[in-house]
Amino acid sequence: MSGRGRGWRILVAALATLAVTVLVLKVWREYTPTEKPNLADVVSVTLTGVAFLGTVVAWAWAWRAPDTAGRIDADVEAAAEVLAGVVERQWRTEARHRLLDDPAPIPVQWRLTTDASVMSHPRLITAGGDPAFTGRSDDLAALARAFRELPRRRLVITGGPGTGKTTLAVQLLLHLLATRRSDLAGAAGEIVPVPVLLPVSGWDVDVHPRLQDWLTVRLVRDHPALAAPQLGPGAAAALAEGGHVLPVLDGLDEIPEEAAARLIDALNASLGARDQLVLTSRTAEFATAVRQAGRPLTAAAVIAPRALTPDAAADYLTACLPAAPPPVWQEILAALRSRALPGLTRLAATPLGLWLIRSVTIAPGADPSALTGPLGGDSAALRAHLLDRLIPALIAARPPGAGSADPFRPRRRLDPDATRRYLTYLARAFPPATGRDLAWWRIAGTVPRFPATLGALGLAAGLADGVVVWLESTPAAGLVIGLVAGPSMLLLARGAARSLVAETPGHADLRLRGRTRLLLRSIRGAFGEGLTTGLWFMIGGILSSVLTSGFDDFTDLLFGGAVVSFVVGIALTVAFGVIAWAEHPTFTSTSTPRSSWRADRGLLLLRMCAMGVSAGLMCGFLAGVSSGLSDGLVTGLFLGVALGVGSGMATGNHRAWLICAIAVAREALARRLPWRIMDFLDDAHRLGLLRAVGPVYQFRHAALHDHLAADGLPPAEPGPAESAAAAPTTAP
Repeated sequence: MSGRGRGWRILVAALATLAVTVLVLKVWREYTPTEKPNLADVVSVTLTGVAFLGTVVAWAWAWRAPDTAGRIDADVEAAAEVLAGVVERQWRTEARHRLLDDPAPIPVQWRLTTDASVMSHPRLITAGGDPAFTGRSDDLAALARAFRELPRRRLVITGGPGTGKTTLAVQLLLHLLATRRSDLAGAAGEIVPVPVLLPVSGWDVDVHPRLQDWLTVRLVRDHPALAAPQLGPGAAAALAEGGHVLPVLDGLDEIPEEAAARLIDALNASLGARDQLVLTSRTAEFATAVRQAGRPLTAAAVIAPRALTPDAAADYLTACLPAAPPPVWQEILAALRSRALPGLTRLAATPLGLWLIRSVTIAPGADPSALTGPLGGDSAALRAHLLDRLIPALIAARPPGAGSADPFRPRRRLDPDATRRYLTYLARAFPPATGRDLAWWRIAGTVPRFPATLGALGLAAGLADGVVVWLESTPAAGLVIGLVAGPSMLLLARGAARSLVAETPGHADLRLRGRTRLLLRSIRGAFGEGLTTGLWFMIGGILSSVLTSGFDDFTDLLFGGAVVSFVVGIALTVAFGVIAWAEHPTFTSTSTPRSSWRADRGLLLLRMCAMGVSAGLMCGFLAGVSSGLSDGLVTGLFLGVALGVGSGMATGNHRAWLICAIAVAREALARRLPWRIMDFLDDAHRLGLLRAVGPVYQFRHAALHDHLAADGLPPAEPGPAESAAAAPTTAP
């Protein structure tokens, strides 16, 4: 702690100590030398002084100067190792979900684009200015070697829809992570960054003009392990600023043209000589972005795929079939090799087409004859046909596992019609034009008239208060309370709706093993905040009593206030400490959609329980002192539950789980979403219909998202978040 930062706090603490000392002397002098001091007076003054001084001293010592950069730098290597481990585990699992290596990677060939207008001068891209970059998706070692030989290691992966751009990015990421230790051994002190895949659609250059600033925010959100106390503060920022992260930015084509051009400018302004980058985009959209930006992405090699040959496509499908394929498949493979069916040939020339053919027609009980029928001559019609049959095919191919521990089989059998209805709703609620992320905490923002739903719940809560008063007091009092509280809660809930739907998930780790010392430190760190809150509670109670009863029995009032201050302060210290402890992640903390859902739910419930126990102890203690033990227990239990729920929801910044649950329940009543939304999304991911990118889901392929979003359902009304985003704004 710096002397300058602590000095004024010490001065305030000294003045407070002097004031309490004067107060104690003043009370003591009220007694004559012959009069014996009242024990209650002595105790009340002593406890009041101790409570006040303890709060002030804790407050004065609570401030800490920011840790120096040296401490952060000393933890960067450990933070990079933690990040590398978390990212590799995440994407290894995701690669298995996507069957990227089953039976083998699709052999897509990649080479430098022939469009020189989208690249820098060759001397900036390759050593010696020789514009040569080739690779294959089924030979990642050679492709990664070509990437490492680029002077600045910047790569743009372009191609048409379904050509395997994101798949190549994931494959390259996994290979770089797998060989990172050997790269570190031969790096001779150079930085070997950790590749991290992020959707481009999440970057708003108006909010974060620099890439490093956005990376810091996303690393903190997507990888909570970086906030573990052992790494020190600012680990994510140190990684992003120090070039220890290789951003793999996916989907430049998924943002508007103007935003894409500005993103190119932001990248060029953010990247230094040693900063590496991988970017994916559709070919036409990338060319448009470069043209509107007025310059290419500096020193980046831009590669494009070659179409798969019919023989390569037939070889891949042959590897997916038994050694002796059925006659119908022998006919299909022969037609594919001979190019007899142009529609089938064009569809099989892309990884997306091969995935659809494999997923739909090689599924158990599937009939592949449509591939050689009339649809075989029309690639668009054949693709739409396969997309229509994809959901039931994947459900049939992956029945529920024997146990829930199998991460590659759904936990329960889904109904194909209901699954399509739910996914169609989500595809339209998160339209492709606004991004591909299916973030569960944003569902409430897509629900039409969601503020009215919260308002109805608020009205019900207010009327319920009136009914309780009616039953425990008089009908007149209950009627008055209901008429006042009902409309007030309705207006309050509707007014808070827009801010509530914008909340993001929090983090909570409730595992005690190995974290006992951290728990004790967290409780100790909350000592000042707890006692301060208790002190203000005492001051408020004393002021209200003085205003209503005057200064009669002021000494007894001080005694009661001091006791209450201690009870409230200690209870809140424990509550605040437990909450702060739970929000500290560990090295093993991950951020998947399901884990973020559980963590936010756990944090909210923990706040409710912690605040409820504190409120129950406080109210029960006061009631027990005045009315007896039995009344204290009843009052403590009742008010603990009521105040715990209310204060748990009102305090803190994370209520995304509760808001999502309310929104999902509303849509589940209309059969547009399932009641157990996260179980459904998890099963859809296990089936291969969705993919996970950090804490959000996306459709497995953009083509599936587009296909379902264009389904023939009536257009959905915009939710509150979309309405706010679409509202006209006035420049200041």
